[in-house]
Amino acid sequence: MIIFLIIGLALTALAVTLIVRALNVARVRSNETISKIESYGFSGRTESVLLRTRKARTTVDDSVTRLGDFISSHFGGLDNDKVRKELVGAGLYSLTPRKLAGYRAIAAFGLPLLCGWVLVSSSLPAILILLTVVIAGIAGWRLPRMLVSRRAARRAVDIDYQLPELIDLLVVTVEAGIGFSGSLRIAGERIEGPLGEELRLALQEQAMGLTTNESLRNVLERVETPGMRSFVRSILQGETLGVSIGQILRNVANDMRKRRRALAEERAQKAPIKILFPLVFMIFPAIFVIILGPAIYSIMDTLHQ
Repeated sequence: MIIFLIIGLALTALAVTLIVRALNVARVRSNETISKIESYGFSGRTESVLLRTRKARTTVDDSVTRLGDFISSHFGGLDNDKVRKELVGAGLYSLTPRKLAGYRAIAAFGLPLLCGWVLVSSSLPAILILLTVVIAGIAGWRLPRMLVSRRAARRAVDIDYQLPELIDLLVVTVEAGIGFSGSLRIAGERIEGPLGEELRLALQEQAMGLTTNESLRNVLERVETPGMRSFVRSILQGETLGVSIGQILRNVANDMRKRRRALAEERAQKAPIKILFPLVFMIFPAIFVIILGPAIYSIMDTLHQ
């Protein structure tokens, strides 16, 4: 029991560490960006702060990465392009597929151990405890990947929802006489959320030497949604054919609003079907009990007399 308690406390501490690290992702990314200055021969007062930050997170990251390397070398399909694309689509740029495999292995080992420690003192049958531990192990292995996939899907929906706002801002700035790159820079400063992150990343790629078209293609590779595909391809075709960017953006904005309206109508049509199951299995039984319960009781009482 003491060993299980120690292991449970260690896993709890690891979970708290990962949660704190997730909450400090923005600050960590800023420190990583500042740390790149050292490669150009500059130094400053931030060096000691960056060194402490690296030491604080290197221990856990290195351990998880080594575990992920070991797991990936023995099991195939854990370090492929699909997993990498899901991580990038979820906005987890610093998380590699091998590190994700390490987290999955920790969850697959820690969750059944925690469940076994909780259930070992209960009066449940041993076969039920064993079944629970097995299910917890499978859930611990699959849960991190499912969370990444759900985050990527939710992030893609948010980006598609923000695209008309981006296009309106680009139309106003382009028609005011600002170049397309300058309009993207203004939009990147004003738009928040996942779309703002992608814009700022594209601007950083342009600052590193990529052209506007190449940075937009990279955005499409990271976030391949219908709206983003239409936006990027329209811009690339306009640049190639020499068509007015403002008119192209207006047409794309109209198409996106029509697509959003059609999606809202589709969701509205699905609502009656989705609400049918809660009505049948949850609401109707309660109504039948309230309405027919007294009548059934009266009938049974009359028959017994």
